[in-house]
Amino acid sequence: MISDATKARTSPLSAATLARFSKEVAKYPAQQKQSAVMACLSIVQQEQGWVSSEAEAEIAAYLGMPAMAVHEVTTFYNMYNQRPVGKFKLNVCTNLPCQLRDGQKALNHLAAKLGIAKGETTADGLFTLQESECLGACADAPVMLVNDRTMCSFMSNDKLDQLIDGLKGVAGGSDSKGVAA
Repeated sequence: MISDATKARTSPLSAATLARFSKEVAKYPAQQKQSAVMACLSIVQQEQGWVSSEAEAEIAAYLGMPAMAVHEVTTFYNMYNQRPVGKFKLNVCTNLPCQLRDGQKALNHLAAKLGIAKGETTADGLFTLQESECLGACADAPVMLVNDRTMCSFMSNDKLDQLIDGLKGVAGGSDSKGVAA
């Protein structure tokens, strides 16, 4: 028999998480429950901030699919964090339209302001800076996405500074999922 302590160590997903999985799986025919893989990955990321290999294995077991198939989805889409990230994940688009309107300069400005390189997280755990593929708002370039939810457009250095200062100001006592910029 497995002890509760062992279950806690080997099962990174809570009962509440599994209940949310169940609601997503119920949207599909029983023989197609693997179709809920992206929803399950999103739930894990919302709750834990990233998707660990242990969580991938749990999702695979829950959906009755190979762990590698879940990992393939996690690694294919750039919206899934494969390692812990800061409280505020900043994705800066540097594809051609944004590049032509200073997307790389915006990324470089944020890196200098935060004192980190792209792909890194600040020492205080507040910010992770990432380069992004097209975010689909080319007319508003340069654009960035905060926490995979909030699109920020026409990001000049002044607007970037205001955004970072504002996020630092609310970091202590707010829920970062609905950041307004």
